[in-house]
Amino acid sequence: MSKRYFTPKLFAFLKDLEENNDRDWFKAHQDLYENYVREPALDFINDFAAPLKKISPHFVADSRTVGGSLFRIQRDTRFAKDKTPYKLNTGMQFRHIAGKDAHAPGFYMHIQPGGSFVGVGLWRPETKTAYVIREAIADDPARWKRASRSRRFADSMELGGDSLKRPPRGYDEDHPLIDDLKRKDFIASTRITQKVIVSDHLMEDFTDICRRSAPFMKFLCEAVGVQF
Repeated sequence: MSKRYFTPKLFAFLKDLEENNDRDWFKAHQDLYENYVREPALDFINDFAAPLKKISPHFVADSRTVGGSLFRIQRDTRFAKDKTPYKLNTGMQFRHIAGKDAHAPGFYMHIQPGGSFVGVGLWRPETKTAYVIREAIADDPARWKRASRSRRFADSMELGGDSLKRPPRGYDEDHPLIDDLKRKDFIASTRITQKVIVSDHLMEDFTDICRRSAPFMKFLCEAVGVQF
């Protein structure tokens, strides 16, 4: 069933927040955040639980208000030079049941004026986990290529993230998959427009992207030793 979750008022709020990124302004306009950002996002998360289970029963759509799939809008400014208190986006991560934070394998939707996207994969794993993934790529390059370069996947998703400047320990510069082995992030993403986000087919489009990404996610999950 088609359902519209977000309206242009979400983007209007985030644009206004960019110009008024302080606690007093946010407190005075918190009802707009609740009505047009937080509550619709929690509704989307709740409804995505069923299609997500069909893609993999080992990922979670958690609509709890704290500690669930919806990222807090408050920034962690403890060690940041930028002390503005709020993010200028809203993010939802549907991570593996074995994961506890943003560094776990997951499906992700990022909503921001002019910069919305869907991402999949494993962002910035700890060093030992990254080496395990590299070993999996080197041990079965054909499967990695199918997972990361198949037409069904590559037509909509693009591999991205940061990479090491030099080959990781144990791998030569002339390795045929050296660009993949140098990755620090094992992620892929695709841009989505504001028109899609405020449409009544956002759920359908997001589910299709996640379904197309299943072989890529399965490769990463099995590489790090969790079920897909």
